[in-house]
Amino acid sequence: MGKTLFEKVWDNHLVDSIPNGPSILYIDKHLIHEVTSPQAFAGLNKRGLKVFRPDKTVATADHNVPTIDQHLPIKEALSRNQVDTLNKNCNEHGIDLYGLGHKYQGIVHVIGPELGITQPGMTIVCGDSHTSTHGAFGSIAFGIGTSEVEMVLSTQCLLQNKPKTMLIEINGELSEGVYSKDIILYIISKITASGGTGYFVEYSGSAIRSLSMESRMTICNMSIEMGARGGIIAPDDVTFEYLKGKKFSPKEEKFEIEVEKWRNLRSDKDAEYDKVIKFDAKDIEPMITYGTNPGMGIKIKDPIPDKAINTSDESFIKSLNYMNLKSGERLVDKKIDYVFIGSCTNSRIEDLRIASNIINGKKKSDHVNAWVIPGSKSVEKIAIEEGLDIIFRNAGFDFRQPGCSACLAMNEDKIPKGKYCVSTSNRNFEGRQGPGSRTFLASPATAALSAVKGYVTDVRDNN
Repeated sequence: MGKTLFEKVWDNHLVDSIPNGPSILYIDKHLIHEVTSPQAFAGLNKRGLKVFRPDKTVATADHNVPTIDQHLPIKEALSRNQVDTLNKNCNEHGIDLYGLGHKYQGIVHVIGPELGITQPGMTIVCGDSHTSTHGAFGSIAFGIGTSEVEMVLSTQCLLQNKPKTMLIEINGELSEGVYSKDIILYIISKITASGGTGYFVEYSGSAIRSLSMESRMTICNMSIEMGARGGIIAPDDVTFEYLKGKKFSPKEEKFEIEVEKWRNLRSDKDAEYDKVIKFDAKDIEPMITYGTNPGMGIKIKDPIPDKAINTSDESFIKSLNYMNLKSGERLVDKKIDYVFIGSCTNSRIEDLRIASNIINGKKKSDHVNAWVIPGSKSVEKIAIEEGLDIIFRNAGFDFRQPGCSACLAMNEDKIPKGKYCVSTSNRNFEGRQGPGSRTFLASPATAALSAVKGYVTDVRDNN
């Protein structure tokens, strides 16, 4: 019997297995940031240990950093302490750090791919659930807890139970106005926010193969939002072209040698999955969420349903009450207060180009606060070189500096209580973007046009 792509990468990194227990995996790259690493380093210091392979660890500051005046000291004491602690720990252990002011600083899941740190066939972990983003390159990538961060720092290995495998296949051509964010929101709306629990998901099919690398990253990024351990896509020429010439990609002849190896990273034709789900691309339309988990999503012109799949009536009612919405109500033309374009899901240069193209020559609605947060200093630089920052500012958008920003409200960027925000981030939990905030998840195109109109708008109605 053949193997799936996931099984091939897993087996290539298997150090040992415990009968009826977890496996020991070797980790190729360990990404760290300021929030989940302090306790791990404290654990190492308590045991008198050093980082085992500092050359396999890369750090950046992203979650707590301000997105305005990054050259000034961080105002919030907790945020400032966490960033300072990361600096101290990386200096003591010889770890490469891309902190505030560094030309490579940015959201950890944005800088890994754009610097060529992320490569096909790797195992990649980070103390952040959206590490699944890196699976777009044919790698096994997943989030870990703080105690596991300490385990990887001290051994470069990790105890991990092997998940089951799921194949999600999407074939056909995507319709007008449909972006990768719509694809993943559609999938999650169909299989629910817990439908992938216990699985590692491989995405395939002609619709997936037609996507750019940045679009593939968006899909893998939100695999965790269906409960999956991670997502993975087989590398192809699109992948190799993206990686060519990146800062840490193999160079010249070595690159071509690696490409030949990477071409073998695909599931065998006779590979078997524990679960297979198929969708037709033509059934996918622009999507938006209405509730308080990413599975509560609908096609943008559809009414809010009477109940959500795999959600209790009590939880469903509680969610609608929090959002101040009702079953049967349509979100199109719903007045909004904020738009957030950013996060590790949709802050890459492709996302900013899509949004800027939508608003070019237009003005945002007067009552809407619109924030654009590039995912990294590199993205910011390209956006400025292309004049996208000017397009955003001319439209009344606030173009800020890199960071996680309003995705999770761990910093100064928060959505006020009771306000509606169309967000390109990955989670719409209660209070996720600020205490009492109300979040509609959508694509950068939907978010941008909604900012201009002042209400939730279908991008197919852009005129």
